[in-house]
Amino acid sequence: MIALVSHAATVVGERQACEALAVSRATYHRHKAPMYSHPTRPRSGGRALAQAEREAVLATLHEPRFVDLAVPQIHAQLLDEGKHPCSLRTMYRILDAAGENRERRDIRRIANATKPELLATKPNELWSWDITKLHGPTKWTYFYLYVIIDVFSRYVVGWMVATRESKVLARKLIAETCAKQGIKPGQLTLHADRGSSMRSKPVALLLADLGVTKTHSRPHVSNDNPYSESHFKTFKFRPDFPKRFGSLEHARGFCGDFFPWYNCEHHHSGLAMLTPHDVHHGLIDERLALRNAALRTAYELHPERFPNGPPEAKRPPDQVWINKPLIEPQEAVPTVPPAQ
Repeated sequence: MIALVSHAATVVGERQACEALAVSRATYHRHKAPMYSHPTRPRSGGRALAQAEREAVLATLHEPRFVDLAVPQIHAQLLDEGKHPCSLRTMYRILDAAGENRERRDIRRIANATKPELLATKPNELWSWDITKLHGPTKWTYFYLYVIIDVFSRYVVGWMVATRESKVLARKLIAETCAKQGIKPGQLTLHADRGSSMRSKPVALLLADLGVTKTHSRPHVSNDNPYSESHFKTFKFRPDFPKRFGSLEHARGFCGDFFPWYNCEHHHSGLAMLTPHDVHHGLIDERLALRNAALRTAYELHPERFPNGPPEAKRPPDQVWINKPLIEPQEAVPTVPPAQ
């Protein structure tokens, strides 16, 4: 096409030839005249290190005295010795080309811990517990709130406020709560983070005696204990939550008012707006029957307000997970042997 335009341009002119053949004049000139192209210039401008110099820098970075130091530390130390093999940025480029631009120090690595995947399908099957600090009357003084919550129903089955975090107190609270809820061996799994009280030997021995399975969050992973963390947020974001508690009795009095409200009056968004008390004590069907009756009455009075038909109250979930797996485990299907 460019050759055809060039031939026509000698007869009718360049502009008319390009218009007749629908070719841009810029395209015509770009293909016609290589004189318009400029020779490429080396990007380094002649300042790049020679290959031997780059190898010498890499050998310096590999010296035993430098293997555990960051690159800026090495560069500064070489300057103190009166040496400047290259710039700091060039050192990074050389390490990057060698595939070594990463953490060079021999630091402690956290082993890959197994992610807990826990399922609750009814109350008193999976509990979560944790301890949080409450500010005391003066700076650097605290009270410690121990809370055990049922994961399926969000019902607080046990709590305690003390002046210290203690494995003995934790053991006592767990024992009393299991007795109050009538926990049988093999029935319950108790989940917690990796605090000192949670991993203590007295608590572990107690759980072994009670036949309770214990699990822990992974190191430095707060999401593995979400229900306790969420409950503490609800607790501390209450409008009447004080900045400081004046005494241990003040803290216990506040908790004594909060937990009955939370269990029996707080309509939980994770429970289809039922209360933890309703779910924990098997009152779901009774509450839903009342709600559905109210919805049916409203529909009969004003059906035009419900374009999608008669409404129905939502049920709370029948499965509650801590770290739900991406692929849910399937029940084993018995294999039928082929007919002989």
